[in-house]
Amino acid sequence: MTAPITPDKGSSAVWLPAFAANVLIWGASFVFIKYGVLEMPAIWVGAIRIVLGAITLLVIMVLLKARLPRDPKMWAHLVVPGVIGVAVPFTLFPLGEERVPSLVAGIWNATTALWVLPFAVFVFRTEKFRVRSALGLALGFVGVLVVLGFWHSGGADLTGQLMCALAAFCYGVSIPYIKRFTTGRGVAGISIAAGQSIVAAIAIVPAALLSAGAPPTPGELSLKAIGSMLALGVFGSGVAFALNMRVITSAGASTAAFVTYLVPLVATTLGIVLLGESLTWNLPVGALVVLTGVAVAQGLIRLPRRTPEPVPETPRSRDSVRV
Repeated sequence: MTAPITPDKGSSAVWLPAFAANVLIWGASFVFIKYGVLEMPAIWVGAIRIVLGAITLLVIMVLLKARLPRDPKMWAHLVVPGVIGVAVPFTLFPLGEERVPSLVAGIWNATTALWVLPFAVFVFRTEKFRVRSALGLALGFVGVLVVLGFWHSGGADLTGQLMCALAAFCYGVSIPYIKRFTTGRGVAGISIAAGQSIVAAIAIVPAALLSAGAPPTPGELSLKAIGSMLALGVFGSGVAFALNMRVITSAGASTAAFVTYLVPLVATTLGIVLLGESLTWNLPVGALVVLTGVAVAQGLIRLPRRTPEPVPETPRSRDSVRV
């Protein structure tokens, strides 16, 4: 049994390299997805990534001498994050990137924290609802509309954006579910991740076989596509989680959550540099509004408080004095 994870307040030299690596790995994932969908069906991009990620996490577990959950109830609870939190979004992002640039998918991924809040507050009750939560949500959804470019979106562009938005929405359902039903039950975080990846693989591989036939063989793919899938599976869905656990244990979950704010910068930069994608004004502006809303909702940006004016004291008359 693994002890609960608590930050040891280590220096930045302990966690900063892992944090920076995660920003780069997850930010680059959207370019790797784009390379994958250029040569294979989108559902197989997600399925291969999930299978490779599950294998990598199992290897890491062996190295760390961790073990998979043994409680059947825990495995039952892993079905929701495995299917909704891994299998579905890992398929939706490739499907979306068949229609929109990779940097657009990276920006939509940044809305995950926005979707998390209403489910955490109203459905799974893992957080309390505050005034700043409402203001942050309102501001964030204005940003979503700006990213979506609702005034001119249509056709394949709109469909692709909605797929990416739905993928982030799935993360928003899965994250508070994991917190509500799986954490704090004596199971290591990496074991939970490996378990949900196994569930996701069991769900997605048959679906891929039925909808797209057999997976492509390595001989049918370019080295770029093969390397992209290895990067997505081994690093994006395997090593990155282990690194994220290191950040959480050394600096805390709040610090680890800042990855959300930096991933879109990497995804956008790589999309422009490596894929020659264009950036319209509404994407960075909308992303900034979304992230500002998330920061307000999480209390990272504090709202000004009105200080009540002091009530002047009035001398009490003798009649009001009681002995």
